[in-house]
Amino acid sequence: MSDDLNTPEMGEELDNLIVLNDEEGNEVKFEFLDLIELDGEEYVVLLPVEEDSDEVVILKVEDSEDDEEMENYVSVDDEATLNQVFEIFKEKFKDEFNFVDED
Repeated sequence: MSDDLNTPEMGEELDNLIVLNDEEGNEVKFEFLDLIELDGEEYVVLLPVEEDSDEVVILKVEDSEDDEEMENYVSVDDEATLNQVFEIFKEKFKDEFNFVDED
């Protein structure tokens, strides 16, 4: 089997992958887990594909002013909002993921 990500055997697995650019312009692949609405805003919950991490990334969805892009994902600085979005995500997927509380 080839390591090429565009092989037909892996096509179905790639349907939920998103490639974003980090602060240094490097491409980072994420698995799209969910889209959550909170207080009239939308947030995406993403899981880094290439990192050995079990932490999700939550980004706010904003409409793009650029005609080429439909939407932008921006970081969320408000800890309370991040926690609310994550709690909604955990409740929706409590039967699919094994969440670990860090207390």
